[in-house]
Amino acid sequence: MSKTNATPQQDLTSRTVTLDEPITRGDTKITQVVVRKPGAGELRGVSLSALGDMDVTALHRVLPRVTSPMLNQQDVENLAPADLLQFGVAVASFLLTTAQRREAFPS
Repeated sequence: MSKTNATPQQDLTSRTVTLDEPITRGDTKITQVVVRKPGAGELRGVSLSALGDMDVTALHRVLPRVTSPMLNQQDVENLAPADLLQFGVAVASFLLTTAQRREAFPS
């Protein structure tokens, strides 16, 4: 279902999301976005349980803080539902322990 790609090393600190519907910025099309493991400061103002539930509002707050290239609010608001779900899975996976993440996302 998900096209979130990760190597074993990458799985611990970042995940690459391949978008079903690329983001267009001027002449540039963004087809892949790296989501890195958020630190406590980047989770400020967001409920961990909301992120674990892949709450849309929580994702809107966190994604601009942890994506490369950085997604702005408009980018996040315009994501296709399938792409937003992929980002939700990526962010929620970082809330798991390393052992849980390896079990859930075997390489």
